[in-house]
Amino acid sequence: MPNEFAVELSNVVKQFVTPEGAELAAVDHVSMQIRNGEFFSMLGSSGCGKTTSLRMIAGFEWPDQGEVIIEGKVMGHTPPYQRHVNMVFQNYALFQHMTVFENVAFGLEMQRAGRKEIHERVGRSLEMVQLKGMDRRRPRQLSGGQQQRVALARALVNLPAVLLLDEPLGALDLKLRKEMQLELKALQQQLGITFIYVTHDQEEALTMSDRIAVMSLGKVRQMGTPQEIYERPSSRFVAEFIGESNFIEGKIVQLSKETARIHIPALNMELSATPIRADFAAGEEVIVSVRPEKVQLMNLTDEMTNRIDGKVEKTVYIGSDTHLVIRAGSLNLKVWEQNRVSRIDPHSFYSSGQNIQMVILPENALIMKRE
Repeated sequence: MPNEFAVELSNVVKQFVTPEGAELAAVDHVSMQIRNGEFFSMLGSSGCGKTTSLRMIAGFEWPDQGEVIIEGKVMGHTPPYQRHVNMVFQNYALFQHMTVFENVAFGLEMQRAGRKEIHERVGRSLEMVQLKGMDRRRPRQLSGGQQQRVALARALVNLPAVLLLDEPLGALDLKLRKEMQLELKALQQQLGITFIYVTHDQEEALTMSDRIAVMSLGKVRQMGTPQEIYERPSSRFVAEFIGESNFIEGKIVQLSKETARIHIPALNMELSATPIRADFAAGEEVIVSVRPEKVQLMNLTDEMTNRIDGKVEKTVYIGSDTHLVIRAGSLNLKVWEQNRVSRIDPHSFYSSGQNIQMVILPENALIMKRE
């Protein structure tokens, strides 16, 4: 029976010595199970341990503790060329003196594949990444997006079980990066190969991934689907790192399994909110997290739950949305309203100083531990 997981990290630790002589745990007791055929992303800022984790899977680094397991086999000190993985780097690492064909064929030639097999497999790989007919060009004659495709073709031509991608779109401009995100996801679904993707771009991870591991200071802070990570962040750190949120301090005055009443001193009122974990207690000081786009602006009645009166402090029109800062009590709340109707009359938008009414649905107000 084939192993369910393409890659597993079991309690992996990797330490480095800083220039000052101190030991730094770049990866701190990390465990992951990455399924066959999954698009899995490691997301975090610089220094969080995501690239070191990827390099340990590739065999460029070895763990100080724990195990890297690929296709059910413990890797130990197995060198990179004996692992059924290939890696695509941010800078592409193409040979500038070689043609596109020669770059893609390089790995096969090192394996002493036959000439006919090389031509067939290189041709299929170039067609797969939409570079058919460009095999005689050199990297400097290609655009950034085309060079990235060559690097992909070179990795895929060896038919790896797992493709490792270390911020491969980081050098591209915004529009091309978004196009390549969709192409990469479509290619992964077409091939059925496990992709393990490292990025610091939260939108990129949400767009492409089946599951995401959010990392910080060498640890996994939360692992789940894009919907789980965004809609139910496990901590303030995750909620802040993925998207934006309002964080409101309060105290639990009433608690049940599904909902709680939170006294908010800054608003001089109570809010109904949703606990995201089971270990809260009545009387506990907590944080309520509310995404800006989940605050509703409307004409409200006095009977509505979580009604908040406020005044517009600032508005910023950004095309698809209008971003508002609304003063409520002693809080400034960020609110994003989608511009659903095409209009240019400035009086049809909210303006500074305007009184406004808001409602926050209890399921959109998430109770979190104070950190």
